[in-house]
Amino acid sequence: MDIRVGDVVKLKKQHPCGSYLWEVLRIGMDFRLKCEECGHQIMIPRKQVEKNLRQLIRKEEEGKDS
Repeated sequence: MDIRVGDVVKLKKQHPCGSYLWEVLRIGMDFRLKCEECGHQIMIPRKQVEKNLRQLIRKEEEGKDS
């Protein structure tokens, strides 16, 4: 799965604040995710993110020449 830093992921279960959207801050064996609603940060295993992923929202490539 091609998830990059800066992407936003929508997970199956919502955060207690009500948001389903998380920004990816760090990738590796574990992901560091930041809740888009309240800013809470969590570390979660890659396997769990890939299992619970509903939607991947790509960040726009800045400075991209077409």
